[in-house]
Amino acid sequence: MPDKHSSAPTPHYLKVKNHLREGIAAGRWVAGDLLPSEAELVQLFGVSRMTVSRALRELTQDGLIVRLQGVGTFVAQLHRISSTLTVRDVQEEIAQRGHQHTATVHLLERAAASPAQAADFGLSVGAELFHSVIVHAEDGRPIQSEDRWVNPACAPDYLTLDFTQTTPTHYLLQVAPLSEARYTIESLLPSALEAEWLGISRRDPCLVVKRRTFSRGQTVTTVRLTHPGALYVLEGSFQA
Repeated sequence: MPDKHSSAPTPHYLKVKNHLREGIAAGRWVAGDLLPSEAELVQLFGVSRMTVSRALRELTQDGLIVRLQGVGTFVAQLHRISSTLTVRDVQEEIAQRGHQHTATVHLLERAAASPAQAADFGLSVGAELFHSVIVHAEDGRPIQSEDRWVNPACAPDYLTLDFTQTTPTHYLLQVAPLSEARYTIESLLPSALEAEWLGISRRDPCLVVKRRTFSRGQTVTTVRLTHPGALYVLEGSFQA
């Protein structure tokens, strides 16, 4: 006998909300795209404006959309989407804690793409990439080693920037709005240079985030972010 609750009708606002959420997840609308207007959604679903407004309000609270009065409703940029993992600027994170961010640039150069990098970026082997290594500190204490490769076509001015005053993340989010990011997170031992830069032993485990980000179908950057394990706890949540 079927569960009598299984046939309960879906609330009208939730139909609208799920329609937009699923469209964003499927790539029907990507970051920065204009979504259907309230009037269009009212007509499409045959519901009241109040119902549509509730759906849009909840999607805004979830961080999936941005509503601009008199302009329209847009898909939020990836770094503004609420999720377990987000692309955030380390400088902003440190400032939010009321602390001082400083950065040391160890490397800023042009380099040739290896076969693996060429595959990641969709370029030919030996094509030019930009490469940077920067160590970020909080109140003078190193907390992150950032080893980053960048597609020059997406960020042509990358090598001209002063990364003691701004961060690669801040710049890249401006010039190449993200549409997708892929992560791996591992507990690894640091390399000799990472241990030196972070002021830790080579036997100290680190939290290592490897991230590849995309904009308009192109790989923008790949980055290895190495953090002293003793300073970090990885937290998340899920909801059924």
